[in-house]
Amino acid sequence: MSTAIARSKRFPRISRFGWLMGLYAENHGKLTRLFEPGDLQAGSYRSSIGDGLDLQLDVIEQHRFTVELRLTYALCDPLTGEPDPSAFVRLYRDTRQAEATHCYVGRRWQDVIGMYPPPAEVIGHRLRMNTFLGKWLDYLAERGHGVATLRLAESQYQTAS
Repeated sequence: MSTAIARSKRFPRISRFGWLMGLYAENHGKLTRLFEPGDLQAGSYRSSIGDGLDLQLDVIEQHRFTVELRLTYALCDPLTGEPDPSAFVRLYRDTRQAEATHCYVGRRWQDVIGMYPPPAEVIGHRLRMNTFLGKWLDYLAERGHGVATLRLAESQYQTAS
C-alpha cells in the first residue's frame, strides 16, 4: 500500500460545503473581533486610520439571531455610482457564522450565476465571496481598523431596509 493511499484513509477529505461552513465560522470570529457588530445600533459607522481610505460599516438591521450589515470603502463605481468594493454580510449570532450574501450592489448571486445554477456552482460562488470577505477582514485588521477606530457617521448612501 502506498503512502498516499494510507494517508488518505487516515485523514477524511472535507467537502466544499464543509469548507464553506468553516469560512463562515472564521469570518464570524474575524468580524466580531474587529468591530463587535452585535453591540452596534443600526446606522452608519466610519473607521478611520489616517490613510485617507475610511471604511464604512453600515448596520442595516439588528434581529434577535442575526445582524445585517455592509462593509465598504464608499468609493463610487463609475458605472453604477454605488459604493465599491462592498460586501453585504449576515452575521448569525446563534451559530456564530458570518456569511457574505453578495459583494457588489446589483450583483446578487442570481445576477452572477443565474436563477437555476447547479448546486456546485452555488457553493463555488459562495466560497469565492466568503474567501474575499475573510481576506478583506484580515487586511482591515492588519491596517489597524477595529472597534477603537469606529465612529458613528452619517451615511452618504441609502441602505436597503
